[in-house]
Amino acid sequence: MRSAELVPHVRDLFSMCPEYFWHEPWELQDVLFSLGYTDDLVDEGEIGAAVEIARGGYPQWRPAA
Repeated sequence: MRSAELVPHVRDLFSMCPEYFWHEPWELQDVLFSLGYTDDLVDEGEIGAAVEIARGGYPQWRPAA
């Protein structure tokens, strides 16, 4: 699964469970699999790229610069 395919799943996870917003990709790997968003464990790099894109969609949750 490519990171572009993961972005909607990660955004959905963040909207339903905002406590996962600041988790690391290696932590989200098991969460995405356990909740049925992916059929297999996805590479952490792909999750990391999807997380960066998904976090960009929620500017109010970004830390102050």
